[in-house]
Amino acid sequence: MTEWTHTHGGEEVPPLPAPAIGRIVHYTNLGGKDGKYPPQIIAAIVTKVNDDGTAAVKTFYPTGIFDLPSVPQTDAAPGSDAARGKWAWPTRT
Repeated sequence: MTEWTHTHGGEEVPPLPAPAIGRIVHYTNLGGKDGKYPPQIIAAIVTKVNDDGTAAVKTFYPTGIFDLPSVPQTDAAPGSDAARGKWAWPTRT
């Protein structure tokens, strides 16, 4: 699997695994702009890896399934403000 180099807080950190088609990931939605609704972690599947390193994901909300064509990856904690609108690998338990 290809790995992507990145920085976090200005420091170089170990590379994140690259997205791969069919992998289950966590997508943090945007929540409400007014802050009334906090961001939530939503189950998603990678459906395409884009040339720019983003991924197309299919998100699975309780109210329906939605396609997002270009979502960046993050190493921020899923559900956090920093993870809004991005996908992350699920935490291994």
